[in-house]
Amino acid sequence: MADQSTIAAVDLGSNSFHCQIARVAGDQCYPLDSLREPVRLGAGLGKDKKLDEDSQERALACLARFGERLRGLDKHAVRAIGTNTLRVAKNAKPFLRRARAALGFPIEVVAGREEARLIYLGVSHSLPASREKRLVIDIGGGSTECIIGTAYKPLKLESLFMGCVSYSLRFFRDGRISKAAFKEAELAARAELQPIVGHYIRGNWQQAVGSSGTIRALAEILELSGFTEGPITLAGLDRLRSQLIRAGDMAEVELPGLRADRRAVLPGGMAILYAALDELNIETLTPATGAMRQGVLYDMLGRFHHHDMRDVTVAQFMQRYHVDAQQAKRVGSFAAALYEKLAGDTLDEDAPQLLGWAAKLHEIGIPVAYSGYHKHSAYIISNADMPGFSREEQERLAALVLNHRRSLKRSLETLPEEENRALVLALRLAVLLCRARRDARFPPLDIRLQGDRVRLAFDEAWLEANPLTATALREEVSEWARVGLELKIPGLDGIVLAQEPVLAD
Repeated sequence: MADQSTIAAVDLGSNSFHCQIARVAGDQCYPLDSLREPVRLGAGLGKDKKLDEDSQERALACLARFGERLRGLDKHAVRAIGTNTLRVAKNAKPFLRRARAALGFPIEVVAGREEARLIYLGVSHSLPASREKRLVIDIGGGSTECIIGTAYKPLKLESLFMGCVSYSLRFFRDGRISKAAFKEAELAARAELQPIVGHYIRGNWQQAVGSSGTIRALAEILELSGFTEGPITLAGLDRLRSQLIRAGDMAEVELPGLRADRRAVLPGGMAILYAALDELNIETLTPATGAMRQGVLYDMLGRFHHHDMRDVTVAQFMQRYHVDAQQAKRVGSFAAALYEKLAGDTLDEDAPQLLGWAAKLHEIGIPVAYSGYHKHSAYIISNADMPGFSREEQERLAALVLNHRRSLKRSLETLPEEENRALVLALRLAVLLCRARRDARFPPLDIRLQGDRVRLAFDEAWLEANPLTATALREEVSEWARVGLELKIPGLDGIVLAQEPVLAD
């Protein structure tokens, strides 16, 4: 991946969309431009978990404006991230197709803990260097992230299903405020927090900081109102809550520092923050300027400098599941060479990296059970927290691993594109040819993919001397024929085996 002098992060939050553009100098990102629009995408999520058309249109119009500002940047210089609302919306996929077209760049949807990791990365780069353990709380529109870390390294990551938009709609409908509503919202937030209290309560960290627009807005309101002198405290929130209850309606609330676009979502975010401070025994919470978008920028910078978190995650998975590293290396090298020949001029520049990860992870299911281990491997990849990976990347990687052996008829539907078919074929052949799990010299081979036909040319004498491989290749020819691809291996049909071995599962 080439270095970029200008990079950008787009955060499709449940409350606001942000676009942060920065100049890269060494290991630092310096802001050049910042855009923010209160789209409130989460407010368009109905009881059926589908985004309504109005919220989609607001989002698409915003992304089109962002796209104009980003026009001309390299595709690797822009990373757009979707969060909680796009994680839960049942119609997220069709919306994302329209959203990508409007923005002009790919959009990833990340898991909650990956969002938490990126938040911590952004916040930690905005704070003075320290060896102390920090607690970071970020209250978004649909989720709240809690992280404990030291320096730039997160140690504990959690994402909770509560946010300023969802709680304001649920407990403070139409902006109506009451003591009972606050109590109900705080109790719901406490219930969400209970499973993590033991690990996140004071004593596990030395400093508490808050990220997100909700926390910064509350800190400003509290200070300008004279309720606090700097950091957020429970006493200050108590005084603010009393004032909101007396008003009874957010439309009637007049507070210094309260922006119009923040008014509707303030009570929900405040109830969550009050519960967090009380449950985690936080005496003071200091607002931080860093956020997920800054974390995305620094994560991109790491990729440019070959410190890709995804590579770290894959290495950790290999260690955790006791992967045979030498075998993974053999398969990866062979698969990469095959894919390069198969892809030809249509080579996907991101595909070799994906193929390398698949080679390293295709056997992680073996400790679960050898029988059907490819299914176990794919399940782990699909469902595990994999720092650095987007949901789409995990799904594509899982599908590739699932297809590396046995039946293609059902599972190949998840990888219909021609370049993905080339990836599957390259990985399957590499696994098949490296079955002996030892370094060996293979005769020169030639492979070409043209439409629905693949020609794989081996030295016939080598095939005759390796009957087990010849048998496996015959099965491979039959398997691809079942999904409509003709795999032609000259000379294979002429090889006569005294007895064909049965390949064990």
